[in-house]
This record gives sequence, C-alpha cells and structure tokens, in this order.
Amino acid sequence: MSHTESDTDETERTVIRTGRDFEQEYRLDASEAGKFLIELGEQLRDGDELTIATDEWELPFAFGEPVELEIDFEGVGEPELEVELALPGRTDEEAPNVE
Repeated sequence: MSHTESDTDETERTVIRTGRDFEQEYRLDASEAGKFLIELGEQLRDGDELTIATDEWELPFAFGEPVELEIDFEGVGEPELEVELALPGRTDEEAPNVE
C-alpha cells in the first residue's frame, strides 16, 4: 500500500503534549484571523476538546471551565484592541473517598 504525501505529512507532525511549553505567533490579515476564530469557536461550542494544527505540529487540548475572556482597549495614541481567551485544562482526576 502506498502512502500519499498528505498521509506522510500527518504522521510526521509533532504533537504538543502536557509537560511542554509551546508558543507560536502569527501576523495575519483580518479574514484569515476571522476564519481561525470561527473554527476555534465552533470547537469550543460543540465539545470539550479542541485541536489546533499546522503541517508541522498538532496541539490537542481537553479544556475545562470557566473559560476566561478578556477584552482590553487602549484608546490613547494608536488605538489597539486586544482579545484574550484563556482555557483551563480539564483534569480527569477524581476526589478521594470519605470514609
């Protein structure tokens, strides 16, 4: 069975897991950023896990609640609007028994 190029690319992606810090910054046009936010929003709305990925890496994340949303507007000088979303990780731990 032969592998297509997309199969090979998918299996070679680095998976970002707990225990590792990762940061990547992008400079996008507004339509690309909007498309990303729509897809992210749909994953947030529809489940409790999301995956962000490129051809090189994949970041699966099981999130909990509450989600923190911060809106920061700086109107002095050159106006800037910053929107920050912080998703807490979900834990699968259970409380100990009370006996």
